[in-house]
Amino acid sequence: MTTKINNEHKKLNVPNLRFKEFQGEWKESTIGEMFDLYSGNTPSRLNKEHFKGTVNWISSGELKEHYIYSSKEQISEEAAKSLKLLPVGTFVIAIYGLEAEGVRGTGSIIQEPSTISQACMSFIPKGVIENEFLYSWYKKHGNVIGIRYAQGTKQQNLSYDILEKFMIVYPNTKEQEKLNKFISLLDERITTQNKIIEDLKKLKCAIIEKHYRQAKLHKYKICDLGVPFSVGSLSKEDLSEEGHECILYGELFTTYDCVINEVKSHTNKIANTTLSQKGDLLFPSSTTVDAVSLISPSVIDTPNVILGGDMFGIHIDKKFNAYYLSYYINLIARKKLAIYAKGSTIIHLHYKDIAKAQLLLPDLCEQDKIAKCMMAEDAKINVEEQLLTKLEKQKQYLLRQMFI
Repeated sequence: MTTKINNEHKKLNVPNLRFKEFQGEWKESTIGEMFDLYSGNTPSRLNKEHFKGTVNWISSGELKEHYIYSSKEQISEEAAKSLKLLPVGTFVIAIYGLEAEGVRGTGSIIQEPSTISQACMSFIPKGVIENEFLYSWYKKHGNVIGIRYAQGTKQQNLSYDILEKFMIVYPNTKEQEKLNKFISLLDERITTQNKIIEDLKKLKCAIIEKHYRQAKLHKYKICDLGVPFSVGSLSKEDLSEEGHECILYGELFTTYDCVINEVKSHTNKIANTTLSQKGDLLFPSSTTVDAVSLISPSVIDTPNVILGGDMFGIHIDKKFNAYYLSYYINLIARKKLAIYAKGSTIIHLHYKDIAKAQLLLPDLCEQDKIAKCMMAEDAKINVEEQLLTKLEKQKQYLLRQMFI
């Protein structure tokens, strides 16, 4: 590779970083001129036969990896008659719900003939731009496109009229092919790293499940574990760049896992707040997702952290290992305890609802042993996740430098 330097101080259609064998400016066109755009639909779920078939039907939440081979749901050939069957190699992006960071800018290339939902938009080439090149171009620009151009109030969406007008700058076919191969190699490495992390998480679950099956268990209730406590009011508006360390209830879903080793947020609101003790078990107490999500407690490894929002906690008695309890509830007892959650649109869980819920636990010595093992596995996962972050940042840097 070589870096292009513009000595004439003119704006040229060339990337900052380029394979040395290629010269000349890239061409420019609109998405609409170079691709046929198509958005899908959802067959009526009133007819249950529609979702009993073998035809791939892709929803926007599935567009996470570079390639997508099969969909979570398949539809019948009859249901597929009202949809376009997209060929292998078609690039598909998410166009609904772009207010969410995990949805904005996502897209995949399908590897089996598929149909798509109305929350997706497909791109079929009608010019010289390959879909692999469009994939990388969108990975560079998609997040910004979603922030600046998506329309709507509660839900931010993109449409055909918006997408077709975007300008895309592209090289000749040979340069596209070399760029596509290079980006595919990067994605293969990222996919491998994701698989390493996924396998380590499966191993962690398998270890505690096997130990649990073999251990001598004793009956306890949630109320036997320690002293419950409530927390003060704290919201996102109370957060600050610096100040006292704090945890909002929503971070128990989005930021923290079974053990909270490093607190991410800060606040300057001190009055009428609750401080943690080392080893407290923290439960979120409301969600709009599902009851099982509420049964995701975290044990905090740091004292004197401000706690706030829709959560409750338990000061765990020394007769129990708080770290083991967090792993046990998250990995073994979630579904059992989820039956105590109440509500439909907003689901709530309170301490009084689960106080009498029965637990089967090994003795403290066994709890200590398995907790130590689980924390060692978490340390391995953390190292691999840090490497994944570096690989993803490397890819984003190269996309910024090698694409216009």
